[in-house]
Amino acid sequence: MAQDPLILSAQPAGIQKAAALLAQGALVAFPTETVYGLGADARNGRAVAAIFEAKGRPSFNPLIVHVPNVEAAKALCIWSDAAEGLAMHFWPGPLSMVLPLRADHGLSSLVTAGLPTVALRVPAHPAAQALLQRFAGPVAAPSANPSGRISPTTAAHVQEDLGSKVAAIIDDGPCPVGLESTIVGLDGVPRLLRPGGVPAEDIQAALGADLLASEDGIVSAPGQLLSHYAPRAAVRLNAAQKTPDEVFLGFGDIACDLNLSPSADLKEAAANLFEYLHRLDRTGRPIAVAPVPARGLGTAINDRLRRAAAPR
Repeated sequence: MAQDPLILSAQPAGIQKAAALLAQGALVAFPTETVYGLGADARNGRAVAAIFEAKGRPSFNPLIVHVPNVEAAKALCIWSDAAEGLAMHFWPGPLSMVLPLRADHGLSSLVTAGLPTVALRVPAHPAAQALLQRFAGPVAAPSANPSGRISPTTAAHVQEDLGSKVAAIIDDGPCPVGLESTIVGLDGVPRLLRPGGVPAEDIQAALGADLLASEDGIVSAPGQLLSHYAPRAAVRLNAAQKTPDEVFLGFGDIACDLNLSPSADLKEAAANLFEYLHRLDRTGRPIAVAPVPARGLGTAINDRLRRAAAPR
């Protein structure tokens, strides 16, 4: 009989238990500032394979490896001046960097989908930091939800979507950013692989150079599949109002069922996006979404909404 996951606190005893489970090859969901991650020892091929099985994730879709600090990242990749500059500005925080692998990296090839690069992040969330420091090893952690579905921003989302597929969940409340990390490719000319919690404009300012869009169609980082972050219901974008059979997700001063930010604050909208999609999806009705400005965090919000609305 399948067992419900352990619900652990973010206090030292809970962190210690979670780290012990990771060391045993188990899956542990934990909060970051972006979304809840489904963590496994990134060096343990069997444990990493369990991530793909639990999520129903295609094996060609690489994972982000979470580490506690820059020194741990340097042990896995070929570092660069561009990486150093971005790390100084945005780590710890919601930025992932794709860099060439070191020859002695020690990661499971499943983590990188066989690519010669790895996506790395140093999360800022205190519970994530405590877990990484206690575990003292790299942790592969995509979002803790079935592949292609709405990302989880609370422990309850993880339990609802994955249940017994995960050994334990560290519950430390809602994720404050609410959007996955921005991913930048640094294995050549800097490229924006996925918009996210750090606006592209801020990254360009830190680099002192433009970010090229990734348009080669190759999946080299998470979140690049056309259909992703999707509710079970159909999603209609840029709606001025809803039809009688729809529920309406608003933005700004507009009549709606749920409003991402009545004051049109993009940071508030990003934090609310996945939670509100979860709530509206439970109604079983199609979801209409009001326009969101495509600037700053709005770029990442619109990226998630386009993928949520894509044909499946």
